[in-house]
Amino acid sequence: MSVRVVAGEYGGRRLAAPRRAGTRPTQDRVREALFSVLGPLAGIRVLDLFAGSGALGIEALSRGAAHAVLVDRDTRPALGNVERLGLGERADLVRSDIPRWLAASDGGVAAGRFDLVFVDAPYRLADRVGQELDTRLPPLLSEGGRAIVESSARRPLRLESLEQLRSRRYGSVDVAFYGEAS
Repeated sequence: MSVRVVAGEYGGRRLAAPRRAGTRPTQDRVREALFSVLGPLAGIRVLDLFAGSGALGIEALSRGAAHAVLVDRDTRPALGNVERLGLGERADLVRSDIPRWLAASDGGVAAGRFDLVFVDAPYRLADRVGQELDTRLPPLLSEGGRAIVESSARRPLRLESLEQLRSRRYGSVDVAFYGEAS
């Protein structure tokens, strides 16, 4: 399966997607819609959790983000895409279990802070990682930062520690935008 970069510097370029059972890269139309909501990304730092192919982080880089950290248990698909597009200087790949990486980030001290965090957990893991994300994600956001959570529309993954700014449904996919609680 392949997906493409929707817009920006690398718009139209194909990305290889993982061929593991149960993987589902974010559809092009969903990425296009969520990035149109996000607006300009010039100079921001991005964290892509459960990166898979790296499509979300790479799309952000294509649209002007300065740097992206892509975290997944298997970084090979994202690494191939990053190398093929020549993004090695702007993207760090971290091979790790997400809850373990979040715990090791020590409240954002080790990882730094991010302007935009994408969370696209496998739907079957959403219940298991929800509490960890709720606890560990807010310290990773820079002031004014946003977290975008993609999950199943049937069982959406919700974060209680951040304010839900908006939510959109795209077929069977729920995309929720979060920011600091006011």
